[in-house]
Amino acid sequence: MAIARRRIDLAEGRTALAAWQAAVGQETVPGTPPSRTVLATAVRYSLEELTARAPGNSVEVRVPPFGVTQCVEGPRHTRGTPPNVIECDAATWLAMVTGRLAWSDAVDAGRVAASGLRADLSELLPLL
Repeated sequence: MAIARRRIDLAEGRTALAAWQAAVGQETVPGTPPSRTVLATAVRYSLEELTARAPGNSVEVRVPPFGVTQCVEGPRHTRGTPPNVIECDAATWLAMVTGRLAWSDAVDAGRVAASGLRADLSELLPLL
């Protein structure tokens, strides 16, 4: 199975993710969120990394407004809403990617909408 070409340079993606981690780790300095560019790059890089590690088309992961990807081997859908969809905000996604938030905790807290039998990324997260 061919993996889609990356759009985010690996070094640029890692740098953005590190910048996000540094920004959210500074809880003593309120009001210093990462820039929208850093956030977008970190999300897009991590979605590409997920697809590289779990290629396929059976699960669609949405992190609006920054990105969407299809991953995980299994039945492929061709039109309409896919049967397995995961959606969350950027902060939740990056927290799960980096291990700051467990998949099960995010789902239990209602921070992730996951529908479908294959819509479970607990075996794939954290990525880093």
